[in-house]
Amino acid sequence: MPSRTSSTTATLARLGFAEPDRAATLLADPALSVLAGEGDSAHGLPDDLLRAIGDTADPDQALLGLVRVAEALARQQEPADVRAFVDELRAEGPGRDRVLGVLGASTALVDELVRHPGHWVDAARAQRHTAEETRAELVAAVTTQRGSRTALDALRIAYRRGLLRIAARDLTAPDPIAEMPSIGEALAELAEAALEAALVIAREQYGEGHEQCRLAIIGMGKTGGGELNYVSDVDVIFVAEPADGADEETALRIGTALASATMQACSKPTPEGFLWPVDAALRPEGKQGPLVRTIESHKAYYERWAKTWEFQALLKAWVSAGDRETGLRYKQEISPLVWEAASRENFVEDVQAMRRRVEQHVPANEAGRQLKLGPGGLRDVEFSVQLLQLVHGRTDQSLRSATTLEALSALAKGGYVARDDAATLDRAYRHLRCLEHRIQLHRLRRTHLMPDTPADLRRLGRSMGHRTRPDEAVLADRQAVAREVRRIHERLFYRPLLAAAARLTPDEVGLSPEAARERLLALGFRDPAGALRHLEALTAGVSRRAAIQRTLLPVMLGWFADEADPDAGLLSFRRVSDELGSTHWYLKMLRDEGRAADRLAHTLARSRYAADLLIRSPEKVAFLGEPNGLVPRSREALTATMRAAAGRRASGADAI
Repeated sequence: MPSRTSSTTATLARLGFAEPDRAATLLADPALSVLAGEGDSAHGLPDDLLRAIGDTADPDQALLGLVRVAEALARQQEPADVRAFVDELRAEGPGRDRVLGVLGASTALVDELVRHPGHWVDAARAQRHTAEETRAELVAAVTTQRGSRTALDALRIAYRRGLLRIAARDLTAPDPIAEMPSIGEALAELAEAALEAALVIAREQYGEGHEQCRLAIIGMGKTGGGELNYVSDVDVIFVAEPADGADEETALRIGTALASATMQACSKPTPEGFLWPVDAALRPEGKQGPLVRTIESHKAYYERWAKTWEFQALLKAWVSAGDRETGLRYKQEISPLVWEAASRENFVEDVQAMRRRVEQHVPANEAGRQLKLGPGGLRDVEFSVQLLQLVHGRTDQSLRSATTLEALSALAKGGYVARDDAATLDRAYRHLRCLEHRIQLHRLRRTHLMPDTPADLRRLGRSMGHRTRPDEAVLADRQAVAREVRRIHERLFYRPLLAAAARLTPDEVGLSPEAARERLLALGFRDPAGALRHLEALTAGVSRRAAIQRTLLPVMLGWFADEADPDAGLLSFRRVSDELGSTHWYLKMLRDEGRAADRLAHTLARSRYAADLLIRSPEKVAFLGEPNGLVPRSREALTATMRAAAGRRASGADAI
């Protein structure tokens, strides 16, 4: 007859505990006696509570965390507070699920709850706060609600209460992949609120006179994009302007002191730890340049000295904290320079080279585990989206979003990216960010590497919803996502159309009637009016077909003009497009597949004979997009093809 202990361990193993013997010992811990009730099972906890623990990412970790938090509550809290905790845990519902979800996913947040056990309520009652509510909460924490704490400790405690709420929502979301953008935005808003509170502390430390400087903090990177991680440096740029009656030199001196103190308020270790490093290295001249500049100084630098990567970084610039009017003026002055950057010589090639350099610096032993920098990782998605934004956003303002997924959606809507490719990248990006979030949450450490131990992979897989061989399933998912991302990235990021489009002026890209007429004349079209009619027929309307043609034609006009008869080339292109434009593959092939559009344009404008053949059999255009489409075929292959074609005819005469 089995013993009570063996029965308990068997139950625990079925519920998902990896170490049932240890779990059985923890269930007997006196700290959990407050959760036991009459009629409960031999293990002392209600069956539904034990099942809920077993449903967390790491049931063993969740049970140990529950013991530790219960002990801390008994030591530090009033009996009524302990009773409230017990009532929450014994009742089925979202509050219990959120608390247990945190205990099972993050040892770091368990440590935080042990230090401040009363904060379990933040997890149980977690709701989405607005940016304004979050900012007001953290500013109040370092001012009116500080109590006997130091301002820095108060900031850290308030920040982690906010982090606890976000994690509780994230870990219990019905569909964490769908919820990911909201979580990234909430983390960015929490970081911006912390910057605001840190600036309040800096002003208090500076004392009288700080009001002579109007300091704005511009969020960069994932902070500016509203898509932050749980653990990350927070990238910023500081901008200062003198207040009324103050001079610029005084404002910059005060602004530098305030900026330095703000950074220290976030990064200095205290008994309550620290938040994160504030990184201002994206400023003009990097770490060698002044920490704080005026708007005019920033503008002068970007107009004269800035490198390509700096404009790419400025895509994410957002007014995160400080003087909002100054920040908005900065954005107003700098944004036009960002959207002119793609016209710089070798812009596309520079961005492509930068991505290759980033990848080359990934250690070989980490490349297969890198979620961020490696092949098929987050950077592949981000670089693809940002390059397309910078090239096409010069004339299409709908693409000018700081947020990766918003920009990707706009690119798909505008016809710059195939809808199925955009949908694949969207889900892949969400999936990779979810993995990154859960890996970082465990110990609240900055990392972008997939774990490599069975226990860590098991917890990660379970946190992503896998219950059957979760360690294997999470690796298989990640590998499949990486393959898809890499495939689409290589097609989008290196498409020849991008470099050609970047060399056009905004007027040439825009295809306005007057600009188009002037360009057609300059390119050598003999009948600009007729050519303009073809352009209008191909690009008129709001259909996806017309949108893609508006992307292709500004570049293809130059390719037509490289040949002997650009007018005939454009006319033939219109005729082929009229036949194939409604097919699912034709325009997508021209936009996405290597040199297909380039080859078609040159063929149609160079040879009327070849053009006539394609017009009579337009589906043959497909071979221009095939990897070996222009490789000469052997005599045997040609003979086999001709015989097969002849065999489908009723007579020899028809075959000929």
